[in-house]
Amino acid sequence: MGGRSRGDATGATDSTGIVIVVDSSVWIALLRGREISATAKLRALAASEEQLVGDLILLEVLQGARDEAHASRIEAALRRYVMVSLLGDEIATRAAALYRELRSFGITVRKTADLIIATYCIEHGHQLLHEDRDFVPFVKHFGLRVA
Repeated sequence: MGGRSRGDATGATDSTGIVIVVDSSVWIALLRGREISATAKLRALAASEEQLVGDLILLEVLQGARDEAHASRIEAALRRYVMVSLLGDEIATRAAALYRELRSFGITVRKTADLIIATYCIEHGHQLLHEDRDFVPFVKHFGLRVA
């Protein structure tokens, strides 16, 4: 895993103005050596856009580590990127509203983590690089931008 300057943890952009939050689904695929479109995209973006790793995404990836040594290597690699906190009181309130709105459409969000990640990206205008069908309703109904 490459990396960019840790920069401003608030999610400041680089010269291209594009900020991409990389979901755990992509990091996990990369760590497992799965060559999918999202991992190829991550490699291609490495030098041109600012990538963020959210604290919740860090948690999800580290949960899958084989042991402490493996977890330490993963954490060190991910900390090369800008780290951000994904949930605060404003995002929590907005995420709950989006959850209720999706439920009114007959859509149930399966994972709270995905709800938080999608809401964070929507509210900050960031793109999300993912390999997870659970984000599709956020794209369709709320304009979540996908990298």
